Amino acid sequence: MTTGKSIDAHVRLDIHPTHPSAVTAVLTGSQAHIPHVGLEAADWTVVAENTLVLVRIDHEEPYWAEKAAQELAAAGVSVEITPRLQEALAEEWTWADYPMPWCTRSEIREVSDAAQKIYDDIRHGQLLIHAHAEDRHTTVTVGTYLSSGKSVYLHGQNHLRQVADTFDSPAKALVAFEKAHGAAMRPGPAPMTHTERTAAQARASLAVPPANAGPPRPQPETVPAYAVDAGDHDALLEAFFNAHSDCEKWRTWSDETTHAIHESQTLRIERVHEAHPCETAWTVAAYETPVSDRIWHVTATGATPAPMLQTLLHHLAEGDGWDTAVGGPVDEKTVTAATRPLTDAGREHTVDGRWIRWIRWIRWTNRTGDAGVQFDAFAAQNANSTLATWTV
Repeated sequence: MTTGKSIDAHVRLDIHPTHPSAVTAVLTGSQAHIPHVGLEAADWTVVAENTLVLVRIDHEEPYWAEKAAQELAAAGVSVEITPRLQEALAEEWTWADYPMPWCTRSEIREVSDAAQKIYDDIRHGQLLIHAHAEDRHTTVTVGTYLSSGKSVYLHGQNHLRQVADTFDSPAKALVAFEKAHGAAMRPGPAPMTHTERTAAQARASLAVPPANAGPPRPQPETVPAYAVDAGDHDALLEAFFNAHSDCEKWRTWSDETTHAIHESQTLRIERVHEAHPCETAWTVAAYETPVSDRIWHVTATGATPAPMLQTLLHHLAEGDGWDTAVGGPVDEKTVTAATRPLTDAGREHTVDGRWIRWIRWIRWTNRTGDAGVQFDAFAAQNANSTLATWTV
């Protein structure tokens, strides 16, 4: 697609080399900064010098890339669309088992674009998610727009996420959310879906070939530790038993759950074998005595990467921390010591105390905002609270 060129800039649009629906834009010319600004404003992500990528959770990138190409051409920018992308533009497809079959293709695109905007608001930190819960076969969340103070109740995931209700304040929203979901309520955002993880990987990738490159060669994929696949949790458990003879193995009558009990009977590990990826698959609990109430516990979902679990289990099995003194205070000094590795790694933190008088949540996140640690000061001061004090 070309026009009478009035701006010295050329944009080459192509399919992303590793993400099947994403689109890359390679910019050249002395005025390449002009389309660069326009694409960034349309939520294209810069991945290299004069190279941007459009990644969406609704897989509609070719459609929106064509819209961008039309706008750029109308502004006098030379635009090239590769044959591979042309094929994607001409492809007709529909969502399998779409829950709103009465919608036309155009209406489906409108629904998914609204979900995309919610996702982008969360990703850019404009919509702060307070809590989430599993509701039947989907995820529900509650959050607040920082610019307006309006709180929203969100239903669904990925391209089906919608605003189901609105509230005047975070306090009202959280009270209603807790009333509706009770024990299923968890602080902070829900774990990333597979679609969100692959989108984050595509945005973070710098392996975008130059405009004249041939078909990309398959390359090993490198992802952050927190974004890797869960791996084989059952194999991890067997390896743990082999390495720690001081832990005895117990199975329940249904074989759905395995327990590892330390010889002191004050450290116990529960593994639920067929747990949903977003549900609790591991529970580690410490007790002051074999017959006392537990003094703390840690849970992990079925989607937790095995290397993280392995590090946690071996650290605890060596006795480095699970025998913490009962009643030890959780104050600013202990929180600072616990999070020192995060600050040493350059992770910035934010404090959310907007809706109550005291500090509720402190968050440490990485630069891309797709991983972090959250500390709930309110839960830390209430030993019997069902809320999580720390969330990774």
